[in-house]
Amino acid sequence: MPERGGRVLIIANLEKDQAASVAASISSALSGLGVDSESYFYTGDPDGPPNAEGASLVISLGGDGTVLYAARVAAPLGIPILPVNLGRLGFIAEIGPGEWPSAVAAWRKGDLQVSERLMLAVEAWRDGERLASYWAMNDATVSAQGIAKLIGFGISLGSSTLVRYRADGVIVATPTGSTAYNLAAGGPVLHPEMEAMIVNPVCPFTLSNRPLVVPADEAIEITMEVGKRTGAMLTIDGQETFTLRSGDRIRVSGASKKARIFVSEGFAFYELLRSKLAWSGGPGA
Repeated sequence: MPERGGRVLIIANLEKDQAASVAASISSALSGLGVDSESYFYTGDPDGPPNAEGASLVISLGGDGTVLYAARVAAPLGIPILPVNLGRLGFIAEIGPGEWPSAVAAWRKGDLQVSERLMLAVEAWRDGERLASYWAMNDATVSAQGIAKLIGFGISLGSSTLVRYRADGVIVATPTGSTAYNLAAGGPVLHPEMEAMIVNPVCPFTLSNRPLVVPADEAIEITMEVGKRTGAMLTIDGQETFTLRSGDRIRVSGASKKARIFVSEGFAFYELLRSKLAWSGGPGA
């Protein structure tokens, strides 16, 4: 495990008003503790991944989207993430902008609670050649390019061909991502520390098609139908894209390492669900 006194990488989304000032405050506080830090600022699409090699901690400043980006940088290296929420919803980044001093102090003492989250390993194959590979914290989505177009694809689990779909697309989501696009598309909510993946067709042409929850050690393979003219796209965490052709295969499985997310003391996922989704239980509840 990396030392708690090692270099800290701060990833700050400048689309959030407080990001630059909070980054400066955190950097100054870390310096006072004798901890070196480096800040990586971005607006819109990042130019490229920051250098996280040798870092003991990544601090993300932004919303949940910033945490997703930080996780794709940090998780493959086993680096934990301290997410400070400067956005609105904050399902993942639930540490508030005024709570970072106590969170950093707790990190230094080794007292912060860690939530380990499944990551997806995603590969795109064409004619037997792997053209792209990604890690995803929320989801990998295959969708049609264009307006109101169905795409055809088959899904296999291991050695079994499960089903062929005509749909607007399909989402493969982690438990962390179950409260994102998957939830909006009618999929189930899973506890974020579960070992499972959700396969959720988006607006399938056949109403009997329903979301499926599968073990994290399964290999999900999505094969695009051959000869269809409608273009399709693979999207990772809503942030990275890869254009697909007919016959392409997308392989999705649980990644070899998890994202390690620091959460506030007393983190309670079900309370978070109730407050963020405004679940009141109805009149008089």
